[in-house]
Amino acid sequence: MADPCRIVVMASGNGSNFQALIDAVAAGRIPDSKILRLIVNRGKAYATTRADLAGIPWEYFNLISHGFQEKGEKDPLRVQESRDKYDAALAEKLLQGDFRPDLVVLAGWMYVFGKHFLDPLEAAGIKIINLHPALPGQYDGANAIERAFGDFKAGKLENGRTGIMVHYVIAQVDRGEPILVQEIECREGEDLHQLEQRIHSHEHELIVEATAKVAGEVLARKSKAQ
Repeated sequence: MADPCRIVVMASGNGSNFQALIDAVAAGRIPDSKILRLIVNRGKAYATTRADLAGIPWEYFNLISHGFQEKGEKDPLRVQESRDKYDAALAEKLLQGDFRPDLVVLAGWMYVFGKHFLDPLEAAGIKIINLHPALPGQYDGANAIERAFGDFKAGKLENGRTGIMVHYVIAQVDRGEPILVQEIECREGEDLHQLEQRIHSHEHELIVEATAKVAGEVLARKSKAQ
């Protein structure tokens, strides 16, 4: 493969979206691309087993286990300082290693990056994209599906619809420019678990399509630069 789009995936848990990306690259649905590495921040993340089965190197890198923050630290200034150091170290790891990517895909990565990670990658021209289970401008941050479900039950959800999106990552949580968006209708008589399962069933396709779109743009820029 001549100069592929080099992808690093970050995940925290089961890794089903990571698996969707593995399968899509293998099937040619994300053309001329290669997943170089998986990074996890939870030691028991099943995503690492998926990486092993696919022959993809992986690394565990955690805020507390790797000594950036004391367990149970509550002081806001110390917490922020620890997170800044962790972010900077992870950015350096990506920029200086053999696994320097063109694209970072956050696929169930349960950690919010700050400017000490985002700025160095932006300066290097590395795109970062994230999957979030909500529509643009709605339910930023954690528990998005649960919050949308609560509003639907209370009659407060506009048009009775929530959704999913893949967006570029910026310092403002889940406020980066959307790449692809899909609306999903909430249904009367459906419980939270059923809504979650239905939303998750659409996530795999959207993250593959968005990754393919951005990878295509990366490859086009590479071709022009040659």
